[in-house]
Amino acid sequence: MRRTLQPLIAGVGLALCAVLPVQAQTDPSHTARAAMAMLEEATIALQEAEKSGDRIAALTQTVQAYEEGLSSLRTGLRRINLREAALQAAFDAESDRLGQLLGVLQTIGKAPALLVHPSGPVGTARSGMILSEVTPALQAQAEDLRARLEEQRTLRALQESAVETLQAGLAGVQEARFELSLAIARRTELPRRFIADEARMKTLVESADTLASFAQGLMSDPDATASATSLPSFQSVRGRLEMPVLGRVIRGFGERDAAGIQRPGLIVATRPLSIVTTPWPATIRYLGPLLDYGNVAILEPGDGYLLVFAGLGQLYGDVGEVLSEGAPVGLMGGAEPSGEAEGDQAFLIAAEEGTGAERTETLYIELRKDGTPVDPTNWFAAGKD
Repeated sequence: MRRTLQPLIAGVGLALCAVLPVQAQTDPSHTARAAMAMLEEATIALQEAEKSGDRIAALTQTVQAYEEGLSSLRTGLRRINLREAALQAAFDAESDRLGQLLGVLQTIGKAPALLVHPSGPVGTARSGMILSEVTPALQAQAEDLRARLEEQRTLRALQESAVETLQAGLAGVQEARFELSLAIARRTELPRRFIADEARMKTLVESADTLASFAQGLMSDPDATASATSLPSFQSVRGRLEMPVLGRVIRGFGERDAAGIQRPGLIVATRPLSIVTTPWPATIRYLGPLLDYGNVAILEPGDGYLLVFAGLGQLYGDVGEVLSEGAPVGLMGGAEPSGEAEGDQAFLIAAEEGTGAERTETLYIELRKDGTPVDPTNWFAAGKD
């Protein structure tokens, strides 16, 4: 019995322990639960934003909270699927040995008379000694198996409940974005540094053949440039700026994009309708379409710098407006799943595959000092995603 059971115990133990490093590195159920809690808190924040003195700031934070929660939920679901697949693979690979283990456990659980050795009392005593050695190991394996099965049931239940949380989260972030756009449209008294000359701006846009020439034209306006000198020192926060959008950098400074175009900035992959905020107090120098960049926002944070965001779907604010740190600049384009069954399915498929295919929008970020592009990578802290 000793020679038969010990390889069985060792084999099952190795198979089940093979999935333990995944659990040790990260707890997928904890990640998913934390994400659901974040979405619930965002829902409460949306309700309280109506009472906030600075409703735009409150709604901006609410949208960001929803986006963080939905992103974390995707991560949690992806880890849940990986964890469940690892457990199932271990069970499938050791199905025969698991069956033998269960059979031995059932036999031990039967009447003591079945354990009487045919050679008499001495044989029975020896078999009892062997059983006393292997029973704790068998019991440990049985407990481990029970824990793995219970974990699998928990992960499956979390997957099912995540769909309802997803529906509420998508509906909440859509409402928060709508309320934010409405609040920005209704505000009246705006702090301004200057009022742009519309005729001059139109001429500048029409005459610009590159972003560099357009930026140089903006910086050549002495009145507007002088007006930004009262902003806090921008150079003092080098390396500590928050990323303006939740996403992942897919092209670095000077790298060629998919079309073979080399740009002196960062390309960040984002999800549809992600909110874009300013990482530092700045004056809006330009808002609108520009060349082949789509909708562009150009901000002046001071110290001779221009911060360019290109590729937005919706723009907030007016030229000359002074934005505080973290203020909304606009939303990315595209459309998010509606929260209906088809949208849920697409969301979950994307979460399972973990391919990043749900990041369908790209934000281009460029930083210029006295008209010359500099590497933005050295200015931003680690990405949010």
